[in-house]
Amino acid sequence: MIERYPVDGATRAPHGTTNAYLVDGQARVLIDPAGRTAALDAAVSQGVDHIVVTHAHPDHVGAVDAYAAATDATVWAHAAFTARFERETGVAPDRVFRPGDAIGDTALTVTDTPGHAPDHVAVLATVDGECNAISGDLVFADSSVFVGAVDGDMRAYLASLRRLAAGAPARLQPGHGPTIEQPADRLHALYAHRRDRERRVLDAVAAGCETVDAILDAAYDKDLAGVRDLAGQTVRAHLDKLAREQRIHWNGSRATHQPA
Repeated sequence: MIERYPVDGATRAPHGTTNAYLVDGQARVLIDPAGRTAALDAAVSQGVDHIVVTHAHPDHVGAVDAYAAATDATVWAHAAFTARFERETGVAPDRVFRPGDAIGDTALTVTDTPGHAPDHVAVLATVDGECNAISGDLVFADSSVFVGAVDGDMRAYLASLRRLAAGAPARLQPGHGPTIEQPADRLHALYAHRRDRERRVLDAVAAGCETVDAILDAAYDKDLAGVRDLAGQTVRAHLDKLAREQRIHWNGSRATHQPA
């Protein structure tokens, strides 16, 4: 059984809440305890065996320390990012996982899904014979995911969408918003959206736009009021990807087209 507990907190993600999950099977696993609520406190009071996060962004880890102190749970962290985990949670992990590992003796496994953050993973849980992916900030039901140049990697994000789609989960349990009942359609739509944005960014550079602001104005056909800073970071992530692929020149301030 997978139970979702929306937690109010400081997030700019859709719906204004972050989903904590409690997976109850042969062990009880708490995933992404973003903060404390009365409902989550009551559920946790029945016992938790393991605490796991999909990634260590502040809006996903706010109550790791509280629930680690209140329970006998084993706290897990990505083996490659233990320092990041401890810095963001204030908790030293008891154990580490690597992509592909199971969480202790449970049936939950971890798959690598970087892009939104370098330490991002999805947790796969089989319920009633069907695979559910607790997918953090890889995909949302009704909006795109922020992939910015500071912490994100657009090439890795696109690969993660492909990887999760190849696993064919029956449903996705995202970090923000409702369950995604048609994962293949949503994953493919988000992949197409990102590739379309990449094309628009490349077209803008080819047309002579050199700065992030100029590329934003050319590549987006919607009002960016209130999110222009996030869109700018997304453009930078696209420019980083295009530069690594040697399709443009990009020095962090100005982009120029590199003919094929």
